[in-house]
Amino acid sequence: MLAGPTAVGKGTVSADVRARYPQVWLSVSATTRSPRPGEVDGVHYLFVSPEEFDRMVAAGEMLEWAVVHGHNRYGTPRRPVEQKLAAGVPVLLEIDLQGARQVRDAVTASGLEARFVFLAPPSFDELVRRLVGRGTEDSEERERRLATARVELAAEEEFDVTIVNDDVHRATDALVAFMGVGSTTPVAG
Repeated sequence: MLAGPTAVGKGTVSADVRARYPQVWLSVSATTRSPRPGEVDGVHYLFVSPEEFDRMVAAGEMLEWAVVHGHNRYGTPRRPVEQKLAAGVPVLLEIDLQGARQVRDAVTASGLEARFVFLAPPSFDELVRRLVGRGTEDSEERERRLATARVELAAEEEFDVTIVNDDVHRATDALVAFMGVGSTTPVAG
C-alpha cells in the first residue's frame, strides 16, 4: 500500500510501477472528482458520479473509502483486489492516509498480509513547488491540500517504511523491493 501527502508523486510512482514492473497489479481507485488532463477513465481512476459512489459504498463494494480534501471521495473497489490477491498477484494500492488506516484495520481483522509505505517529499518546500507546478488547483484548493498534507506528514510513523521521492525510478525500485516482488528487475523503459 502506497500513501503520502498530495503532490508527493504517488500517481507518478504508481505509473512507473505499472510501466516498469508489469508483474505488479495497480488497483484503480474510484473517485467523484473530475479527471485531470491526461487521465483516462479505468486506467488512472474510475471516474464515477456521487450517486454511483454512494451505491458502491452501500453495496459493500469498497475495501475503503474516504472524503479527501473536504469534498471529493475516493475509494478502492473490493472485488478486483480480492481476485488478484487470491490469484497470488502482487497488488499495489495507491491511497490517502484515511484509506490506509481503513485498510490496516481491515487487514488486521482478516489476517491478510500487507505492507504500508509512506511516500515522502524531499522537503515541505518541494511539496509546495510540486503542487503549485501541477497547476490543477486554484489557490483555495492548494491551501486546503497543503493543510491536509501537514496532517499526513505527521502520520509518517504509522507506516512500515518511508521512501523519499527525490527520484521517481529510485522511489519505484525501493517500493517494489519492499513489496518483496519475486523479480525486481524492471522492464526497459
